Amino acid sequence: MARLAQTADLTDVQREILATVRAFVDKEIIPHAQALEHGDTYPADIVAGMREMGLFGLTIAEEYGGLGESLLTYALVVEEIARGWMSVSGVINTHFIVAHMIGKHGTPEQRRHFLPRMATGEVRGAFSMSEPELGSDVAAIRTRARRDGDDYVIDGQKMWLTNGGTANLVAVLVRTDEGAERAHDNLTAFLVEKPEGYGEVAPGLTIPGRIAKMGYKGVDTTELVFDGYRTGADAVLGHAPGKGFQFMMDGVEVGRVNVAARACGIAIRAFELAAEYAQQRRTFGKPIAEHQAVAFKLAEMATKVEAAHLMMVNAARLKDSGTRNDVAAGMAKLLASEYCVEVTQEAFRIHGGYGYSTEYEIERLMREAPFLLIGEGTSEIQKTIISRGLLREYRSRG
Repeated sequence: MARLAQTADLTDVQREILATVRAFVDKEIIPHAQALEHGDTYPADIVAGMREMGLFGLTIAEEYGGLGESLLTYALVVEEIARGWMSVSGVINTHFIVAHMIGKHGTPEQRRHFLPRMATGEVRGAFSMSEPELGSDVAAIRTRARRDGDDYVIDGQKMWLTNGGTANLVAVLVRTDEGAERAHDNLTAFLVEKPEGYGEVAPGLTIPGRIAKMGYKGVDTTELVFDGYRTGADAVLGHAPGKGFQFMMDGVEVGRVNVAARACGIAIRAFELAAEYAQQRRTFGKPIAEHQAVAFKLAEMATKVEAAHLMMVNAARLKDSGTRNDVAAGMAKLLASEYCVEVTQEAFRIHGGYGYSTEYEIERLMREAPFLLIGEGTSEIQKTIISRGLLREYRSRG
């Protein structure tokens, strides 16, 4: 068979994009990832390279200056980038989610205002739902926007904001008083423009600083604090108060495909490192790859990489077709993230004591992989989504 994680029926344009990105990863990301990651350094030169390649506009419609590519293309690009360094894929993930939400749900004015600058990377997006005392319980959001004349005034605290300091546009979900019985129908998505940086970046809007993490370094993760922040009603996504939950969940489906793609990328790299090391390291007079115990590990790792990749591709293609893909995206995210951790751990074991050394790349992957178990919803949340979707289709007739 061909190399792992190959995708059938791609267009010539898709193949060309992926070949270009893979060459960029091999030349510009992998050689520098270790030093940048260990220094927790923002990959400014890499981000500049992605801007030059047009990756920030990959899925934005051509009429707004983007490439107009599909979610599948985006997912495969993310897989390639995560193979080099998962944090770099995090730089563009939230950007893609926000661009998707504006492109699909924004008003014509919002699309014209944001998308051309997002396509060039001049405007970079971040995405904010979580709060300090809630995770997946979105209905319990406390950050509130109250109407004051033609404006809204927002108060509250958001948490786990990827690219919080480096982004200059945040799609943020807050509570508004819509009088709806369902809590989810009282949630509104705002498009908050802000300067880059930390501290009080605008009146009533503070980015306290970067949160230290065991992995996922380089990319900034922050809080977002509103204290009497005033914004116009035109900042409401789609000019549709109370529709924020639906808009955000649409974005999250894109995000879950992204997390699955990132997991595939890390697993591919872990397999590559293990296969290379197993053929170089010798014990008892032969490469350890020729010992059945190691050879079987490689076989199982490769099978998991292939299965995760296929499920990720399926979820992306379903979303592109307009078909509901919440179950498929949940399955892909669940399987890919769990398999990523397992494949990475097996690669770590194959490396033996060297895997514990910071000089070896597998040490970094061991710290990055666990993030994917919780990003865009834990495995348990994915199981909840999957089971509910299945029971809709297999409802008992008894």
